[in-house]
Amino acid sequence: MTIKIRCRICGNPSLEPVLSLGCTPLANSLLTEKELKQVEKTYPLDLVFCSHCSLVQITETIDPEELFSHYLYFSSFSDTMITHAAQLAQRLITQRQLNSSSLVVEIASNDGYLLKNYVTPGIPVLGIEPARNIAAMANEKGVRTRSDFFSLSLAKQLTEQGYKADVIHAHNVLAHVADLGGVVSGIGTMLKETGIAVIEVPYVKNLIDHTEFDTIYHEHLCYFSLTSLDYLFQLYHLYVIDVERTPIHGGSLCVTVSHQDERSAAVIQLLVEEKQWGVDRLEFYAQFSEKVARLRQNLSDLINNIKSQGKTIAVYGASAKGSTLLNYCGLDQNSLDFVVDRSTVKQNLYTPGTHLPIYSPESLLEKQPDYVLLLTWNFADEILKQQEAYRQKGGKFIIPIPEIAVV
Repeated sequence: MTIKIRCRICGNPSLEPVLSLGCTPLANSLLTEKELKQVEKTYPLDLVFCSHCSLVQITETIDPEELFSHYLYFSSFSDTMITHAAQLAQRLITQRQLNSSSLVVEIASNDGYLLKNYVTPGIPVLGIEPARNIAAMANEKGVRTRSDFFSLSLAKQLTEQGYKADVIHAHNVLAHVADLGGVVSGIGTMLKETGIAVIEVPYVKNLIDHTEFDTIYHEHLCYFSLTSLDYLFQLYHLYVIDVERTPIHGGSLCVTVSHQDERSAAVIQLLVEEKQWGVDRLEFYAQFSEKVARLRQNLSDLINNIKSQGKTIAVYGASAKGSTLLNYCGLDQNSLDFVVDRSTVKQNLYTPGTHLPIYSPESLLEKQPDYVLLLTWNFADEILKQQEAYRQKGGKFIIPIPEIAVV
C-alpha cells in the first residue's frame, strides 16, 4: 500500500505508510472553559516514508496561519533550552569572530531566548517570528523581531534592505515547514558567501529507536535524517558541512550549512552510518507501529491499575507531545486528574481532546497527587530536580518514553 501525496522534498508521489495515530485535535489548540462545549476539529495524523530521498513525514498539511499566528510555546520557560542556547551562541561568537559589524538572523525566533545572547555583547540581530504575541514579547525584551513567516520572497525583500547574515539560526522550525524549498532557498539568499546556517531538527533515528511517537503532531510535518537534509540542501546549492548529535528534545541533529561544499569527517561518517542502519529502506521503520501500540497498551494498563487502587494521577506538561500521547492512549478525565505547566499562558486553559484543566506546578505540592505522568520527558532531569519537594513527600513520576519507568 502506498499513500498518494507528494514528498515535501523530492515530489515522489508514492509514499509508504509507517504509523497511523488516528484523528486528533491540533496539539497546541488549548481550550478555554467556554470552548469545552464546542465541537473540536480533528485531523488525520499519519506518518509515511519516502524511499527516494529518505524523508519521513506526515500526510496532512494544516494552514500555518491556523497553527502559528498565535502560539503558546515559549522557549524561555525551559531552563534546559536557555542553557543550550547560551552555550551555542557563545561558541559561535568565538568561532566566527562576530562583532558589531556582523548580523545574526533567526528563523522562528520565539521570544528571543537565543538571540538575546548576541544582543548583550552588541552583535546586531534580526528575529523572524510568525506568532504576533511572541514577536511582541521579544521586541519588548530588546530583541529586534519581525512578525512574519520566513520565505524566499521575504528573504529577497530583506536582502534588498541590506540584511545579509553571517549566521542564520533555525532551531526546531524546519520540521514545521510545508514549503521546504522556499525556506531553504531563502536561507541561501540571505546568507553571506562566507556565512553559515545552524539548523537543529529532531533526529528520526531517535524517534524510531526510542518510540518517541508523541513527537508526531500536525505542526511537525517532517522527521529528518542527515541523509534527507543533505538531499534537501543540495537541491538549492547549499551544503551540510558539519553535523553534531545533541540530546535536546529527545535527540536532535545540529547541522551547519554553507555555500561551500566542504564536508567534515563527521558528516561523511554519519551518512555512512545511516546507510548501514537502513535510513533509505522501509524495513527500518516497519516495526515502529507495533512498538507504539505495545507502549500504549502498557501505559494504559499501568494507569488503570493505579486508578483502580484509588490513587490520584496528575500530569506534568501541557505540551504538544503530551497532547499526542494523551489522545492516542485515550487518557482523559476518567483516568487523570489535572495538568501542571510552568507556562503562565497555558495555565487556566484545558488540554485539547482530553479536556484536563491546567494549573501551575505549585499545585503538585498543594494537592499532592500520588503520581505524576511526565509528558515533557525530554526535560526529565530538569523537572525532577525542580519537583524535589513533591518527591520527598512521597510523590512519584511516571516517565512514559523511551520506556515506561516509575521514579
